[in-house]
Amino acid sequence: MNGGLERLREKAEKNGVPVIRLEAESFLQTVLMMTKPERVLELGTAVGYSAMFMADAGRGYEPGIISIDTIEDWNPRITEAASNIKNEGYEDKINLIEGDALEVMKTLAGPYDLVFIDAAKGQYPDYFDETMRLTEKGSVILADNIFMDGEILESKYSVKRRDRTIHKRIREFLDKVTGDERLQTTIIPIGDGMTLSVRLK
Repeated sequence: MNGGLERLREKAEKNGVPVIRLEAESFLQTVLMMTKPERVLELGTAVGYSAMFMADAGRGYEPGIISIDTIEDWNPRITEAASNIKNEGYEDKINLIEGDALEVMKTLAGPYDLVFIDAAKGQYPDYFDETMRLTEKGSVILADNIFMDGEILESKYSVKRRDRTIHKRIREFLDKVTGDERLQTTIIPIGDGMTLSVRLK
């Protein structure tokens, strides 16, 4: 990892900005090296860290990542992400799109070789349907934070009432991603949980 990314991670963690966990980051890099995607879609830019990490990792194979479309809807983070992407010299690889991830997805044209889902957890099932439209046989779909700090593994009655809807939606997403015959999916107990899916058809 280059020094700029290290400093950005340190700053984000200090300020409580959610960035991909280190162990999940290592797994993501392995997936990138194995699958060698050229066109990537990321849902949830935050401060731009994971998009820049993927662009950086893509330099480790040929032809590398050609483009990353990343979507963010919170204005303060859009401003910071745009600044970070420019300052670190990734403007030629990363296209930051402002707006609601689901609505933006509907305007995009696939196929993407890899889709990384790390946005509003309550919309994961809706992202799934658009993700399938934007991918093709051989594409890889990764979804982060599917354990919700371990709460998904507990009884729904152990979850605070105000959080039950979002947990129900995550479980709905897990049912979709593991039950769709077009996908081969594995749940990876790393970081806060990830799903790794490969499109079979």
